[in-house]
Amino acid sequence: MERAFTVLRAFTAGQPEQRVSDVAKAAGLGLSTTSRLLTTLEAAGAVERDPVSGLYRLGPELITFAGVALNQDRVHRAARQVAQELAARLGLGANVAVRRGDTLFYLLNFEGRLAPRSFVLAGQRNPLHATGLGKCLLSELDGAARRELLPAASLLGYTPRTVTDHEQLDKQLDALAHDGYATEIEELALSRACVAAPVRDQAGAVVAALSVSGPLSAIDLPAREAELSRAVIEAADQISVALGYAGPHRHPEGT
Repeated sequence: MERAFTVLRAFTAGQPEQRVSDVAKAAGLGLSTTSRLLTTLEAAGAVERDPVSGLYRLGPELITFAGVALNQDRVHRAARQVAQELAARLGLGANVAVRRGDTLFYLLNFEGRLAPRSFVLAGQRNPLHATGLGKCLLSELDGAARRELLPAASLLGYTPRTVTDHEQLDKQLDALAHDGYATEIEELALSRACVAAPVRDQAGAVVAALSVSGPLSAIDLPAREAELSRAVIEAADQISVALGYAGPHRHPEGT
């Protein structure tokens, strides 16, 4: 079972289709073992083989498993309708993520008319320090815990604007604690920006984060920061209340 999951993990967004030899290399298994596992997984519908190219890719049966898992996730259930309505109203992408170890893990995303995508984000991961969502998720930890989770060497620069030292990150998280939201401008990808707010559970712990995202021209933070931060905080509050949170709602000053 463990080796079968190792084979499945070899398929990524960057390499969705692979030869047997590629899967074997990525999984660290022998060629014959990998071929045998792929045959078994193909019979179960977990992978499928293109009849023309001979390349393997993940199979449709995994969509069924993913749907069952998502439908059992309490954050996903609480956030889905809220995020969908937010994306439709603002015309931006609306995303919800949780922390999985030292990365953020997307539970869901919806595209608005101003921020179309040709792929889903659910199940993908991104760095915590370079995203608005990630900064919200990091806000649950104190400085020492953040440094233990993310050693200095792991604060990689994805663009010239990425925060790559803990002192800068501390300042951003202090601002988040004061304002109730975080912004990210071209830190993970050029020409992209987002506004994010934390989602809390019944105990007041940050268990997820919600963001709106899109091209710089659509986000237009100089003109829209007050509007977008208010909308994101209110939506995150709505999800938090659905999770049992009864603490004070946070709103940007002057709004």
